[in-house]
Order: sequence, then C-alpha cells, then structure tokens
Amino acid sequence: MIMWFTVLCLSPAALWGTYVYGWRALGVIAVSVAASVVCEFLIVRFLFGRDRKVENPAGRTELLRPRNAGTLRDGSAALTGLLIGMTMPPAVPLYVPIVAAVFALAVVKWTFGGLGTNWMNPALAARVFVYFSWTPQMTSWTMPKPLLGMPAGGTVDAIAAATPLGLIKTHVVTGMIAADGPMSLLRQAGYPRSAFDGNVTEWLNAHILVHLGANLPGGYVDLFVGNIPGAIGEGSVLLLLLGSVFMFGRRIISWEIPASYFFSFAFFEWIFGGTLYHTGFFSGDVLFSVCTGGFVLALFYMATDPVTSPMSSSGMVVYGTGVGILTFLIRTFGSIPEGVALAIIFMNMFVPLINRVTTPRRYGVRAGGEAA
Repeated sequence: MIMWFTVLCLSPAALWGTYVYGWRALGVIAVSVAASVVCEFLIVRFLFGRDRKVENPAGRTELLRPRNAGTLRDGSAALTGLLIGMTMPPAVPLYVPIVAAVFALAVVKWTFGGLGTNWMNPALAARVFVYFSWTPQMTSWTMPKPLLGMPAGGTVDAIAAATPLGLIKTHVVTGMIAADGPMSLLRQAGYPRSAFDGNVTEWLNAHILVHLGANLPGGYVDLFVGNIPGAIGEGSVLLLLLGSVFMFGRRIISWEIPASYFFSFAFFEWIFGGTLYHTGFFSGDVLFSVCTGGFVLALFYMATDPVTSPMSSSGMVVYGTGVGILTFLIRTFGSIPEGVALAIIFMNMFVPLINRVTTPRRYGVRAGGEAA
C-alpha cells in the first residue's frame, strides 16, 4: 500500500495543476500514467509470461502467477507515471511524457532487474532524458489562471514563457541583474501577482507580522500556493507539504533525508545566494529558493525513494546533505535554472559507497563482508 498511498498524497498537488493550467495538464498526467502502466504490463508479460492453471498434488486446480507479475498491482508503475506527469510543462507535446515513461520503465527500472534493483529514481532519470532530448518543449511554460480576479502588478502575456527561476537565470547569464534579491528582480521585470496574493499579504502584514517586526513583500503567497508558471505538479508548496504530513504520519518516509537536504540547501543559499545580487554574504533569500522549482516535490517524494537512497540513518544524512549542496551549486552556478533532478541522480551513484561506509558492521564480520 506504500505506492498507492504515495499516489494519494500527490493527488492534491496534481489536481491543483489541473485547476490552474486546465484540462491539457490533466491529459499530460493521464497519458504519462497510462504509458507507464502499459509499458510495465508489456514488459512483465514478455519476461514472465501469462498466468496459468496447474494441478496441485491434491488434484485441485490452482492459478500459478509468474514471478514479479504482481508489479502491475503494487502501484509502482502508476506512481512513476504520476511523478513524470507532474514534472512536465502543461503544454508539452504528448509524445514527450510517453517517451519518458517508456525510458523510466524499460531502461531505468527493468534493465536493472525490476522493482527494488534500479540504482536511480526512474521518474527523475526520465525527466532528465527528455529535458536534454527535447529542451525547447521542456522549457515552454504556461502562465496559470489567477486565483482570484485579474493579476496585479504586470501583464500575463508579457512573461508567459518564464518561470521565476528561469527569469532569474536569464538575468544572471546576461549580467543584467540590478536588484537586491530575486523578488525585487521579478517586480522589476513586471512579474504578475494575483489579487489573492495581494489580499493575503496585506492581511498577514497587518495582523500577524507587524507584531513580530517583520514585513512580507508581495509575491511569496503566489509562490507558496502555486500560482506561478512551472511544471504541472511542482507549484503548490502548500499541497505538497500537506501530503508529506500524511507520509510522515504513516512512516513511509523518515526525517533524515528531508531535514539534511533542506538545511544543507538553505544554509548555502543563505550564505552565498545574495552574492548573485551583489548584496554580500549571509543575505540569500531562502524562502524564495525553497518555494520555487521542484524543490519541495523532490524533498519529500523523490529524494526519499527507499530503493535509491541509503539504508542507515547516518547514510541518509550524508546523502541528503550531498543532494542539498549539489542542488544549490547547480541552481546558482549551472547553466540550467533547476538542479534537483541532476543532484539526486548524482547522489544516487554514491549510495552503494555510502551504504558500505555507514551501515553498521555485524558482529563477527570483517570489513568487506568476510566472516571473522
């Protein structure tokens, strides 16, 4: 039930993507899930054959299922398809998620033996594969419908193809940054804000933050609820966090990887993030960085994949810390706006080594597994 419960926890964020991007987004998710399930079915049928009836020693007829035939019912293929669909742009051509699903199941999962034997996350590997294969299609974004009323602070059509991270990366590469932080840069670029963002921000500042001596600039509420252009299921931090609460409650995931991932990323972002805007060290906007891109989706639903992450608690901390540092480095100094997928895949390669170093040795067994 772990796979199906994870699908359930991801569903609110996927449905939110359908709401803000329309039925086209739901079609992308549906095609991705269907392609994953069909590919899994064909592979299992080809490798292990059909169910067949046999007579047991007592003379009764029994149904004999081939080994691994139950993978169609365990939800792993559906979960992979859902994650692929949620990381796609809303207007991506439908052949892209289909190819991604086939690559995830046929190459990443079954080439290495099926469920539990793949060394990297199939959904992330598929996303990276199609990103570099069809970069224009994977970087064409759609502005979501405003939550309430018309957007305030800009024109939707003017920046319909730019995510917050993408817009900032463009300014970094071209050397056009003349702002004191990412939100200031978005405001200068005329990035739109919804009326909902304005109303909620005003209420928070007037009734809560004023007593704490703080002030929340406009735009963060849109980032938190998911009213920004981006992948279908990555936008709503609120709903992804809500799903993670249930994941923790059912003990499907533990705290080590999300905590070490978050704090290592936030630490380096806080220290060095402001250097991009010439505001000096210890001035990075952690809240902006956490609420943009696929960070939260990766934090709770991808980096914590039990098959491709370390087994021991100390190993999980090492792994999560490495993913956080690499995410910061790729986002800040890399040529692409997002870095979570590459960071997780890179650390997946080190999981066997991390397990070897951090897994407690059994009494009476020397290093390397030899009997004492």
